[in-house]
Amino acid sequence: MATSGKDLSAYDKSEVPDGQNMRIGIAVSRWNPEITEALYQGAYKTLLDCGVDAGHILRMDVPGSFELAYGCGKLIREEKPDAVIAIGSVIRGETAHFDFVCSATAQGIMELNLRLEVPVIFCVLTDDTLQQAKDRSGGRHGNKGAEAAVAALQMAAL
Repeated sequence: MATSGKDLSAYDKSEVPDGQNMRIGIAVSRWNPEITEALYQGAYKTLLDCGVDAGHILRMDVPGSFELAYGCGKLIREEKPDAVIAIGSVIRGETAHFDFVCSATAQGIMELNLRLEVPVIFCVLTDDTLQQAKDRSGGRHGNKGAEAAVAALQMAAL
């Protein structure tokens, strides 16, 4: 597994650009809120730790992961952030719905990255079980939200 032996929350602050003058948007899916709120908190705390002013962290909630591309695009058009983080959680069920939502979400975020001049960071957990999602949103593997925040700052500084 890709996260085995890796702490998703760990970062070397000396290797992260100073976020003092950056504005970061975060689109958050309301589906699986226990997971997405934990991911948001991980990203939010990391951005603050890296110098981003709390007033420059711009949040937009969307119904589910499928709607993240729209929310990220709206944040970019209306708020003009330096980077956007797309936070979501899709947990496999008994139907093919999981595959369609994961694929469409990844495709939508990729298209934003290719079409717009603002980096969009993919922080959408696509897990087989709720426990796997918990492990990656502040559990035994750390918090993917923190990793996404670092990536947003790195990409914004390019």
